[in-house]
Amino acid sequence: MTTDGFTTCLWFDGQAEEAAEHYVSIFKNSSIGRVGRNVEGGAGPVGSVLAVEFTANGQKFVALNGGPQFTFNESVSFQVFCADQEEIDYYWTKLLDGGGEPGPCGWLKDKYGLSWQVVPAQLIDMINDSDQQKASRATKAFMAMGKFDIAALEKAFAGE
Repeated sequence: MTTDGFTTCLWFDGQAEEAAEHYVSIFKNSSIGRVGRNVEGGAGPVGSVLAVEFTANGQKFVALNGGPQFTFNESVSFQVFCADQEEIDYYWTKLLDGGGEPGPCGWLKDKYGLSWQVVPAQLIDMINDSDQQKASRATKAFMAMGKFDIAALEKAFAGE
């Protein structure tokens, strides 16, 4: 029986160490752990990075240099719930840095093609509010956004 929870393994094509360092630089409570290197008979040149253990925002990950066979797609994404507009702006900017691609409704792809959702923490309460008109206004507002604008969401929710 596992007692350590889950570790998410992210597959890269030669950028595992760079990606781990990138994510650790963005999130608090983050660190690089063990770096595994290829040995004779391994998946890559002797001494090259095979895998990097890292923690980002308290979550455990392994970045694996697996090769070009697999790439990220939107079927898996990481949600970053933000307390205020400053946090949304910070994560949106940092995750897009270096060649990311903005998307609709708070979604983006970072420079490695990994999908993220940068979301105001209060959005879930808004769209699940018992007042269906408020929930509908908030939903309509967020569906028209790329990066979330909390003030605009709050105005829509309030009917202003």
